[in-house]
Order: sequence, then structure tokens, then C-alpha cells
Amino acid sequence: MGLALLAAPAWVLATAGGAVPHQHWTLGALLAVSALAGAALLVATARAWRRDRHRATASPDTPSTGGRRPGVVHPTAASPHAEPAASPHAERAASPGPAGPRGRRVLRATGAGVGLALLAVLAAATAWLRPFPATDAALAALRGDDAVEVRESAGWYAFVPRGTEPTTGLVYSPGARVDVRATAAVLRPLAEAGYLVVALKEPLGIALTSPGQSASAMAAFDGVERWAVGGHSLGGVAASSFAAAHDDEVAGLLLHASYPLGDMADADLVVASVSGSEDGLTTPADVDASRADLPAATTFTEVDGAVHAFFADYGPQPGDGTPTVPRAQAQAEIVAASLALLDEVAAG
Repeated sequence: MGLALLAAPAWVLATAGGAVPHQHWTLGALLAVSALAGAALLVATARAWRRDRHRATASPDTPSTGGRRPGVVHPTAASPHAEPAASPHAERAASPGPAGPRGRRVLRATGAGVGLALLAVLAAATAWLRPFPATDAALAALRGDDAVEVRESAGWYAFVPRGTEPTTGLVYSPGARVDVRATAAVLRPLAEAGYLVVALKEPLGIALTSPGQSASAMAAFDGVERWAVGGHSLGGVAASSFAAAHDDEVAGLLLHASYPLGDMADADLVVASVSGSEDGLTTPADVDASRADLPAATTFTEVDGAVHAFFADYGPQPGDGTPTVPRAQAQAEIVAASLALLDEVAAG
């Protein structure tokens, strides 16, 4: 178990290490906790092994005579015919109840079993939460230029248009376990069109761990007058919950391969649902089922041939479908549908 707790963060750093420093700090903290727990468990195990070995070496093969000479009757020795006095401690030790040695052994074994089970969960969670790292195309889109300034902070990446004061903005939640930087290729064109875009760093890479996170990003850019929120996959689920609860502050909702958790048909929002026809995770059937939960005026755009992983740049994803169009072609349609929503929000 100690080796597993060390191996999990080592594997994450080896396969997605470049992504870890750019995610929410909780991911790095989880890796550190797993590694420290593994090291502590290995040290404790080594000490227990050495202690047991020392005891086994120190114990003689024959019972000790306690320093008395054999064959000599000592005055203090008990008569073989005398009944030994039962001490209260001996009675308690012989007791089969929970206060006796057997009860304590059972409690210790139970505690150890529960502890090992929790450590197994920690190791598994550490490995499972490995982010899908951004591709080179996404990293290239993070470079600032004359059109867009890219700012990184502890809580998000911000794509800020240069030469203008944006009055409409989008707060965006990436999909579960997706490197926040992977959203850059889809979000940067929105900033190039004059909109402020903020991509959130979600705790542990899961948007639902902090469903109110969008509010802090909105508060940080007080020059923006109209806001839309949105997200990819589970990020869109979190964004829809936030939008439904704050439709007095939020004017629009952008769903990328996503759908709401519950009924928000009466929400006062401009909504766009953009999905892929070959998506194996948020399937066309899932999107179709969400129609009843969204406002009647929602715009639905299905990008023909697109898959789940086309809404960001992080490579293929297990369980996804097989694309039938190039990524660049699909992302151009995704960007166009997203811009249409922001244009409508900006128009009031």
C-alpha cells in the first residue's frame, strides 16, 4: 500500500507533470498527501518489522528460570500444593470481553483494516484525478500577442482583448479532469472577437467541487456589464446550476457537449447548446433529452462528425466516439456557435 501511494503521484507527474502546476492548487496538495502517506506507511512498516525481528532474536528457545538455581527451593517460591492467588489484572487479561487482549486485538485489526481501505481510496483517487494534459496546439494558443493578453492567476486563466474595454464576458468551466490550458484553442477566438473569457481552475479538476466559483471570477472583472457562463461536459453541468441560481446576474449559458442537472426551463437566460454528432460521452440522445429542461428559445447546434474531445485540445478520451471530420473544422463550428451566443448576450 505504501508503494501504491508513492506510485500514484509519481505516475501523474510522469505522464501529466507539466499540467499539474497550472491546475488548481488542490491537485498538487493531493499528490503531496498521497506521497507523504506512502512514505510514512513504509517507514512505519519497516520499524515494525525491525521491532518484531529484534523481539524474535532476543527471545530464548527455552523458558527463563528467572535467575533461580535449578533444584533449589527458595523461600519465596510458592508451594506446589498452594492455590495461586488470582490478581485482578490477571482476571481482566483472561476476560473475553472487549476490555481484554482479544477485544483490543479485534479493535486494532478493525482500525488497521479501515485505515488501509482509506489509503487505498486515496491512492486510487490520486491516480484517477490525473488531468488530461493540453496538446501543443492549446499551449500555442496561450501565448499573448497584439490581439489578446493571456493572464494566469491562482484561480483561472483570463483571455483579455487588447485595445478595447470588454463589456461582455464568459466564465468557462473545463470538463472533468481536463487541463484548463486545453480550452485555449476554443476560447481564445472569443477573446479575439472582443469578449473577455475566463477559464476556471477547478478544485481537483472537478467543477462540481466548487459550483459557486464563477462568482469570484465575475467579481474580479467589475468592468464587464453582461456575463455568460458555460462549460464543457461536467463543467457545463456546474455552469448551468450556477446560471439557474443567478439568472439576475448572468444573462447567458453556453453548453459544450453538456446539459443541466435539473429543470431550468423558466430561467431568464439566453442559452446555446453545442454538441457533437459522434460524441460517445455526452451522446446526441443525452442532448435531445435535455431540451425539456432548457428554455424554449435555446439554440441547439450539432456539429456533424465532432466528438467529446473536440471541445478542447487534450487528445483522445476513453469512451469517446470516432470523429469523422478534422478537429480544426469542428472547432471552427464550435467557435462560431459560441460567438453567436455572446453576440446575443452583448446585444442585451
